[in-house]
Amino acid sequence: MSASSDALKFWGLQDAQAKPYGSGLINDTYLVTTVTGKQFILQGLNSVFLPEVNIDIDLLTRHLEKKGSATQRLVTTDKGKLWVESGGRSWRMSTYVPGICLNMLETNLQAYAAGRLLGCFHEGVQDLQIDLHTERLGVHDTARHLRALEDALVTHAEHRHIADIEPLAQKILTEAEKLPALPKLPDRLVHGDPKISNLVFDVESGKGICMIDLDTLTHMPLPLELGDAFRSWCNPRGEDTQCSAFRLDLFSAAIGGYAEVTAEFVTEDEWQAFVPATRTIMIELAARFTTDALNESYFGWSPDIFPDQSTHNQVRALGQLDLYRSLNDQFGAAQKLVEQAFTH
Repeated sequence: MSASSDALKFWGLQDAQAKPYGSGLINDTYLVTTVTGKQFILQGLNSVFLPEVNIDIDLLTRHLEKKGSATQRLVTTDKGKLWVESGGRSWRMSTYVPGICLNMLETNLQAYAAGRLLGCFHEGVQDLQIDLHTERLGVHDTARHLRALEDALVTHAEHRHIADIEPLAQKILTEAEKLPALPKLPDRLVHGDPKISNLVFDVESGKGICMIDLDTLTHMPLPLELGDAFRSWCNPRGEDTQCSAFRLDLFSAAIGGYAEVTAEFVTEDEWQAFVPATRTIMIELAARFTTDALNESYFGWSPDIFPDQSTHNQVRALGQLDLYRSLNDQFGAAQKLVEQAFTH
């Protein structure tokens, strides 16, 4: 019996069918279909997440539901628990929200819908006072990620791919030195990982429905959240190629959709930092991918495309570095688009 099938018995769904679902790199996700055709999402959590994160998710999704927002909701077990331990890991069940998750944006309409959906999420949680059980502090501590890269270069000096990885790492570290410090801004409750595959869209209308994979909930400055979003949304070539480009038209549509919902509560200091933060996040992620090209312990990888985890992460890092250079070339234009969105 597979681990997912074994976990299903805690919800009385041992006769249901579970198939791998989505393209997430961290948790193992399955679409569960019961004998009556009802569907749920089953997830085996990566060990980086403590199971108590489900308490936070339950509180947040209840809050959103009370406001009339569409959202996944956790399904308790037969014994009323939010999660179970099975096969050496934590498992949870969520309701299934019909829709489509995209691996990359292709059109301006999609980008606008993504921006508006993230804006609605931020608007919906801004009044939620919550002490998170599993706060992921420092998730975008860029200096820490750069130090981790430097440490990995020393620890894995004999790595089989060091001849390729070391010059890549040095390029990233060199660019990082050029980055101006981001302004000190207050923390807000945010999703924490607003990559495009964590947004659900309506198949027919293309409108955004809800945000999913809420394990990453945290408090941090808003520009870091938006930077993480834009580095994902505005790169239509995805993360599995080393040749990337920042699409300014997608950015324009996305920031327009976001500002339409958030202009009343996002401060000028915050929106002025959106583009600088996007640039910083690109370098940070390039560093993280390069670190894992040496450690080979964190990010999932595609064995059907790449020969090993290290090679996949090198390609990802090169792609983020390329994306960073592309945004640098359009920095002034991107800043102007943000100002127009929030002042007109």
